[in-house]
Amino acid sequence: MDLFSWTLLIVAAGSFLALGYAALKSRWIFKLPVENPKLVKIGGFVADGAMAFLTREYKVLIPFVFIVSAFLAVANQGTLKFQALAFVVGASASALAGFIGMKVATAANTRTTHAAQGGLIPALKVAFSGGSVMGMSVVGLSMLGFCILLFPARHFLGSSIEVMGGQILPIVTGFSLGASSMALFARVGGGIFTKAADVGADLVGKVEAGIPEDDHRNPATIADNVGDNVGDVAGMGADLFESYVGSVIGAMVLGVSVAGSDAFRLKLVVFPLLLAVAGIFAAMIGILFVRVKE
Repeated sequence: MDLFSWTLLIVAAGSFLALGYAALKSRWIFKLPVENPKLVKIGGFVADGAMAFLTREYKVLIPFVFIVSAFLAVANQGTLKFQALAFVVGASASALAGFIGMKVATAANTRTTHAAQGGLIPALKVAFSGGSVMGMSVVGLSMLGFCILLFPARHFLGSSIEVMGGQILPIVTGFSLGASSMALFARVGGGIFTKAADVGADLVGKVEAGIPEDDHRNPATIADNVGDNVGDVAGMGADLFESYVGSVIGAMVLGVSVAGSDAFRLKLVVFPLLLAVAGIFAAMIGILFVRVKE
């Protein structure tokens, strides 16, 4: 096999490693007990509200994604029509990264609070694990998206530097465009929601009703926590996904445009992918180190 094929196999291995870790940690978090009924009730309100908002937001974004993908399919010619497919893959992966992060974060919130009764270390362990799920989901889904697009492209179009610069990378840029579009709406929508709820908690709950701002009896406080999860977790997950994918694809495009031999430029194209996978393995080592230090 050539260098490009070996790179894709390494990328696939890195994506499965990251997603496997995220799945195991998610299962561990959901198995943790929460014994306080009031904590379960309040956490359930926040989780249900976050899911309701995110579901409604995605229902609005799905038609937008298909409209833009249809435009890309009609406006482009030849193999560039597959940019529409890459756009859908990027938007779907970005939305999934945000959804996974939000789902695990709302579960980790109450479990971190419960674990804090046993001290700082148990609470930090749960909180760190919940955050690591988001990080590994972002890098794992991004690498998986690259594999979904690059494996068929390499099989049907080839892996020469001319094909890479003229056909494959222009198609893959649709992946970044889809991720960016989803991140824009997820970040802005969640941010507007949480700011509106924060103002409601200040004005209506605290000023008019005389309920403290952070009191769970203040409905706007629950809505504010819902907005924090949707905007700062789901929206941030989509935002990180977009930045990560855009950086990798940008570096690949720069590698194609560098003056040099075809073999040298091909190495520059695959280097960002290998560097991204190396980051996954480095993160795994760092997580193991943190666990040993605990």
